[in-house]
Amino acid sequence: MKAAFVRLRALMRKEAVQIARDPSALAIAFLLPAALLFIFGYGVSLDARNVPLAIVVERPDALTASFTSQFAHSAYLRPQPYRDIQRAERAMVANRVDGIVWLRSDFTRRALSQGGAPIGVIVNGVDANTARIVEGYVQQVWAAWIATHRLAVGRPALLPLALEPQVRFNRAVSSRDFLIPGLIAVIMTLTGALLTALVIAREWERGTMEALMVTRVRMWEILLAKLVPYFLLGMGGMAVSVAIAVFLFGVPLHGSMLVLTATSALFMLAALGMGLLISGVARNQFIAGQIAIIVAFLPAYILSGFVFDINSMPWPVRIVTHVVAARYFVAILQSVFLAGDIWSVILPNAAALALMALIFLGLARANAHKRLD
Repeated sequence: MKAAFVRLRALMRKEAVQIARDPSALAIAFLLPAALLFIFGYGVSLDARNVPLAIVVERPDALTASFTSQFAHSAYLRPQPYRDIQRAERAMVANRVDGIVWLRSDFTRRALSQGGAPIGVIVNGVDANTARIVEGYVQQVWAAWIATHRLAVGRPALLPLALEPQVRFNRAVSSRDFLIPGLIAVIMTLTGALLTALVIAREWERGTMEALMVTRVRMWEILLAKLVPYFLLGMGGMAVSVAIAVFLFGVPLHGSMLVLTATSALFMLAALGMGLLISGVARNQFIAGQIAIIVAFLPAYILSGFVFDINSMPWPVRIVTHVVAARYFVAILQSVFLAGDIWSVILPNAAALALMALIFLGLARANAHKRLD
């Protein structure tokens, strides 16, 4: 037992020296997460802001001016006046505007006499998500103007109702606060798999793995010596990602750092186990990198609930998502960051991560043999 401990300590020291001399491992652990967070954090957003909106008023007057002025106060819309609907439609075809608000010539007469003047709203449906968002923004402006106008003319609302909306867990209703925690899980899936897959594949290419094979060290000692240093590197990259999320992007962290650290450790073990398994299959850096992207990054990006709602997927795809470790970590991160330590969410997902870590590490150990074939 003492001899095994001595060998393990020597192997870990060897790995530490190799990491210090190899800047690519440090780049994967620290630089890659930071770079991807900058790119995705600033580049990916589900919020539609400064949406160009054509405003067509066929017969301007005080009432239409009161209504159209509401659009200028919206932080999400950028109104652009057009003289007629034909020019506005040509602007939409040319992709200069994403929507049209059309007040016909009888708008004021029907609003004052009948109490129900139609407002034409035309949206560009090429991007269905943006079209729905623009339609919702226009409805919000319309509702706000109705309330303001009734107060100004002294007329009561048609129904004695008062809407008091409340937003829980993301009061700013910012897609960035929703995306960044999930993005951390996706990035750490990639970096965790690459840390072990590429580095061990490089050792096979350089012949240093064969040198280890002829020594008295056992295979589990080699795997453990690989796992521990890169686990520490991965946790360091995780700390950098959390710091960027909190201090740069301003994502609130309502949960406990202890819970975040413990669940991140489980997820990192699963990701590193996946990398060890890949390294046992591919002994070439290029092939190992391609496999890591296909089996780690893409499923984590598409099937984890990071962007696409899992409940909206067909049931066969929903079944497949249960073997994606990032699915469970995304749920934990979004809970810890935005809601706090919700144990009904954290415990089952943490248990799933622990099980997946055991499965990946077990498969990596079963696939690792002290021979060159």
